[in-house]
Amino acid sequence: MVGLDIGSHSVKAVLLSLNSGYYRVEAFAIEPMAKGAMSDREIQDIEAVSSVLTKIRKKIPRTVKFAAIAISGSTVISKVIFMDVSLSDAELESQIEVEADTLIPYPLNEVSLDFEKLDVNEADPSKVNVLLSAARTESVEARVGALAGGGFTAKVVDVESYALSRAAELCFSQLPADAANKVVAMVDIGATMTLLSIVEAGKTLYTRDQVFGGEQYTRSILSYYNKSYDEAEFAKVTGDLPPNYTFEVLAPFQTMLLQQIRRGIQMYLTSSGKEGIDYLVISGGSGLIEGIDKLLVDELGIHTIIANPFTSMDVAATVERDQLDKYAPQLMVASGLALRSFSSWHI
Repeated sequence: MVGLDIGSHSVKAVLLSLNSGYYRVEAFAIEPMAKGAMSDREIQDIEAVSSVLTKIRKKIPRTVKFAAIAISGSTVISKVIFMDVSLSDAELESQIEVEADTLIPYPLNEVSLDFEKLDVNEADPSKVNVLLSAARTESVEARVGALAGGGFTAKVVDVESYALSRAAELCFSQLPADAANKVVAMVDIGATMTLLSIVEAGKTLYTRDQVFGGEQYTRSILSYYNKSYDEAEFAKVTGDLPPNYTFEVLAPFQTMLLQQIRRGIQMYLTSSGKEGIDYLVISGGSGLIEGIDKLLVDELGIHTIIANPFTSMDVAATVERDQLDKYAPQLMVASGLALRSFSSWHI
């Protein structure tokens, strides 16, 4: 099942296989998103998104029909609720539907729901912690429809921050040996949205979506140097900017980014009672900005890496390794979605 990360600037695709416990990259693709097709992580033009997905379709083996996609932002609500430990999945479902009215601020006939049992509640062993996720059905259907128009069948609709959490395991080889059991903050800086997922020992402890991203950096270049949007985006990627851009544009953006990450971590520490974060993994397009990892180490004092989920993977003969490594930080969410191929779900 191909993992498709439909972003406001581009669509990223990753296809993985699993043999004898080892993942292999079978294919990947990145295609720019048509301008105006997405706004605030919502699809505005299904046909335009389908057109981009059609280009992705041509780069993925024809035998692969199914895709895992994700939604994020204000239309997604995730909560951990406490239910009776003795309830079966079917009983849980009917009970959750009864209680959902009080938990979700949308009419239930406009919402798609799913849930997953987590673990027995430590404070009250008669209760089980259940993760409830809800999204506006129109958001889900827009993505499913765009996929169909692009030649794919949606098999799984995930939540972006959980896909990011899932991809954490792929980066542990870049971190010290104890990382799998430590508190790791995953920060994915997209064009318009920054995702924060805090994981420990395979569990997602906290997630937060912040409206902040690389678009602010592009717009600073645009206004400071009187460039068009496309010229500013190109200059950002190629580094073709005046020598003093470091002080005029880069440093203010780095300061804003640092504030966003610091605030997100502080909110987690306050709500959880934990003392600190052990490791920080940065991904997304802005993870490619030079010196971000060093800045975060210097300012936050946290061991920080730029994500490459493919470090320990073999690649198919048709995959260009240098291109894969170049774009690796942008492919974290798509990789987390591709991992859904190897885990079960209710359907």
